[in-house]
Amino acid sequence: MVVQEQLALFGGTAAVKSVYSDMFKWPIITEEDEVAALDVLRNGNMSGIDITVQFEKEFAAWLKTDYALAFNTGTASIHAAIFACGVGVGDEIICPSLTYWASLLQVYSLGGTPVFAEVDPDTLCLDPDDIEHRITERTKAIVVVHYIGHPADMDRIMAIAKKHNLKVIEDVSHAQGSLYKGSKVGTIGDVGAMSLMSGKSFAIGEGGILVTNQRDIYERAVAFGHYERFGANIQSEELKPFAGLPLGGYKYRMHQVSSAVGRVQLKYYEQRIAEIDKASNYFWDQLAGLPGIRAHRPAQNSGSTMGGWYSPHGFYVGSELGGLSVTRFCEALQAEGAVDCSPGCNLPLHLHPLFHEADIYGHGKPTRIAHSQKDIRQGAGSLPVTEGVNARVFAIPWFKHNDSSIIDEYVHAFRKVIGNAHLLLENDPGNPPMTGNWNLSTRVTVKK
Repeated sequence: MVVQEQLALFGGTAAVKSVYSDMFKWPIITEEDEVAALDVLRNGNMSGIDITVQFEKEFAAWLKTDYALAFNTGTASIHAAIFACGVGVGDEIICPSLTYWASLLQVYSLGGTPVFAEVDPDTLCLDPDDIEHRITERTKAIVVVHYIGHPADMDRIMAIAKKHNLKVIEDVSHAQGSLYKGSKVGTIGDVGAMSLMSGKSFAIGEGGILVTNQRDIYERAVAFGHYERFGANIQSEELKPFAGLPLGGYKYRMHQVSSAVGRVQLKYYEQRIAEIDKASNYFWDQLAGLPGIRAHRPAQNSGSTMGGWYSPHGFYVGSELGGLSVTRFCEALQAEGAVDCSPGCNLPLHLHPLFHEADIYGHGKPTRIAHSQKDIRQGAGSLPVTEGVNARVFAIPWFKHNDSSIIDEYVHAFRKVIGNAHLLLENDPGNPPMTGNWNLSTRVTVKK
């Protein structure tokens, strides 16, 4: 039943009334985290690797991978993953445009370039149907982003990669703990890499981590930016002559305060994201069948899950609400107290000037095509599905606890706005030319 009562935007009482802090506070930091961090500081052990190595072992055991390698950022871990897959001068990686820049931009420093492919309109992840025709003799790898927690179609992507002898890099920054048909994302491709910064669902302060079952990929990642570990233990004959100095010239090790906090967070992570999963699914279940909105989540009983529901979103179907724009829809929700409900998500990277005009390294031509045999830049209209996403998605609250009394207030806000959508049409300004942001907001809100 749709509730019809005066909207807060027009002077009514807001649907969200509760005053609370814990519902959205993240990460959950306890005395155990504090003791672990202080122990590192008091022992002057910030730049060591002993705690980091232990964290890596525990992280690899959690994901059931042979190797894990910790980095100071997720950006660094993805950089190393691209290098470890052999991407170099003149090479191409196929990747989605709908993502944060750190999924792929590091390829520039390796002399390579991205080739953007469409996203699936239902998962918002890389569309397997738009990959194969983009493969050339220069393609080395496919970068898969499990976007805002939703697993990509890994079966089909892996089949394409195997057919064309390509590496698959999984960016798991949005999806730590998500399952794809029962398998944890990050463990399906050749290598997984991810951010562990404080805004993510697996949050340790700042850091990143790479996981793989392939010794050669692991060793190349070590050699790229871990000079203190690039030594006699390296088995690769190709790498042995250069041991001692980082091949990439980078110092990418994780700070041990982050490692220490990471070890504590890992102990409770499955328990905490299970709570998030219950809360988020409860929210969507209460809204099932309402016009204008759809859940962004895998089908039930598919074996796939959303992990920690990082930066959760929903789909907006304005045609079911008289053509109401997602911008106006979110304005009304925010007035009801659902302040985290904003229109759009990441803006399409392929439209940014950095992928068209910037000459970063002085090649005398745009970096995007500095080593290409032809102009592969992709302008407006080249990826119509991706370019249309921001008008059909909106952020939802990122609930950290399954408190139905609070979640119900948000459900009530949605029901109010949908029930009164016709009243919002009169002053609907429509969507601006660009809805969303280059940097996806995590919208972690703490109400006092």
